Amino acid sequence: MIMDRNALNAFLDSDFAEVAQMFRVDAAQDNALTLRLLPSPAHLRPGGTVSGPTLFALADVAVYLTILSMIGPKALTVTTNAGMDFMRKPPAGVDLLCETRLLKLGRVLAVGDALIYAEGNQRPVARASMTYSIPPEG
Repeated sequence: MIMDRNALNAFLDSDFAEVAQMFRVDAAQDNALTLRLLPSPAHLRPGGTVSGPTLFALADVAVYLTILSMIGPKALTVTTNAGMDFMRKPPAGVDLLCETRLLKLGRVLAVGDALIYAEGNQRPVARASMTYSIPPEG
């Protein structure tokens, strides 16, 4: 692992300041990470639930940071494919946790899975499969 929890949070603050206040890396280890979403009223949709786009952003940022933890701060790593299943209504006012694992980390492509939970509940609210393109060296 090249970037630990503190380095990933610092990277968010410096390179993605516009969304850094939404997220916090709680844990990082080889090929896995836990990212916390700190929800605000802006993340809610009618019916008092966290919106789908917010859940997608959580999964996308979490897998992205998992990749960077292994390859270093290559900010131009980009999402090339994503699939998401929304399984349960996430409650408002509760932090959401996204647990990731890398399935493949190649020279050019990385593939990861993400499970999103409401804090304190073991039943996932969403699942995502994400693929990223890693920029060439040089």
